[in-house]
Amino acid sequence: MLNFTKFERINPEKRDVLQRLKDFDEVYQVFTKQRATEQADRCMQCGDPYCHTGCPLGNYIPAWLKQTAIKNPDLAFALSNETSPFPEILGRICPQDVLCEGACSLNTGHGAISIGAIETHISEDAFEKGMKPKFAQEKNDKRVAIIGSGPSGISAATFLLRKGFEVEMFERADRAGGLLMYGIPGFKLDKTTVDRRINWLLEAGMKLHLNCEIGRDKSISELEKEFDAIYLGIGATASNKVKIDGEDASNVHFAIDFLTGIQKRNLGNKNVEYIDVRDKKVVVIGGGDTAMDCVRTSVREGALSVKCLYRRDEKNMPGSKKEVVNAKEEGVEFVFNVSPKSIKVENNQAIAVELLETSMSEPDSSGRQKVVINQGSEYFEDADIVILALGFSPEVPAFLKELNVETNSWGGVVIDSSYKTSNKKVYAGGDCQRGAHLAVTAAVDGREAAKAIIKDLL
Repeated sequence: MLNFTKFERINPEKRDVLQRLKDFDEVYQVFTKQRATEQADRCMQCGDPYCHTGCPLGNYIPAWLKQTAIKNPDLAFALSNETSPFPEILGRICPQDVLCEGACSLNTGHGAISIGAIETHISEDAFEKGMKPKFAQEKNDKRVAIIGSGPSGISAATFLLRKGFEVEMFERADRAGGLLMYGIPGFKLDKTTVDRRINWLLEAGMKLHLNCEIGRDKSISELEKEFDAIYLGIGATASNKVKIDGEDASNVHFAIDFLTGIQKRNLGNKNVEYIDVRDKKVVVIGGGDTAMDCVRTSVREGALSVKCLYRRDEKNMPGSKKEVVNAKEEGVEFVFNVSPKSIKVENNQAIAVELLETSMSEPDSSGRQKVVINQGSEYFEDADIVILALGFSPEVPAFLKELNVETNSWGGVVIDSSYKTSNKKVYAGGDCQRGAHLAVTAAVDGREAAKAIIKDLL
């Protein structure tokens, strides 16, 4: 260990940009054993590891880095899976630069440990050898229904199955995975990786009901009678509008509709309608990871030009920095410090976005800078397709009222410290109760809610 002066930080290799623009295959390559060992050997094994506290899951990062460095991969795999429901997925999609790697003690000088890449390597190396995550062999008589198959639902199912619970998952879409399946493009997360985790849950005894919408295909009263507990992992799937004139034009689309249609087509669905951006001038409004997914998908789809409009400067973008770098490499143009005022429409077709230039205020006491509109700075950006990537809000399905589950002013499910809702048989976690956030925080909620259910029912 302590070889951070001998080995510099190295990121996973990326496929050549001209090659990766031809398909939706993953951009980053998995570390080799030698590279993972060298990079793990850079860890200082801090007495107070900030990477551990910077990880929402509290992963035992220094422990599995050490085991990787000393070439004990089986223990590294066990440690990696102990706290995380799907480390090989989060290693790929987590914004490590603002979480574990951002908190790494080496980040200020020598370069943070390549934690995400090593995390991915540990699992993929183990899977190649035939290893699998472990689940309880004997079942208890407790039954839990999970509504939603996204990261929160998968996490809850994982930790419940480890304790021998009977788990049934209900998903209204045609495939399991939620945003992992349809909200994140394949160039960031290959869908076989998601399917593999779902299949292991099925092998462990989970029952999966696809194309099953609660309240339509199965009543919530049935679930309440049949199960000892219900976990709501329904996410936040209602797209936010920008609330300006012209946003209802026929060629203005929500990010999730754009991404889902393309992903379904890529998975072989020949009947799906998708938004065709080939040879079009595409404008994406937003600056988070979903916006990056949209612009990077657009260039792969053969758009004539792709512009990302964001109201703050680049330093204040909420998305992962590596995604911005990748988008720039792939030909995306960024227009910073602009705020949409209206969308110019002719014959129900958007033809341009009217923008106001902005500037950033001086930082307040918390260090936060506010957006200041520069009055009189209006101008237009031409557009054939406008995609709104402005975040998501929770839906409020009718069955929540039937369950007597309380929601707050913005539609979020209200829970207590044990993830219980106002119906003591119903638990909730992930975006439906915290608002749109990260896959890793949804995974935390699923794990902690599962622990609460286990404690209450056993």
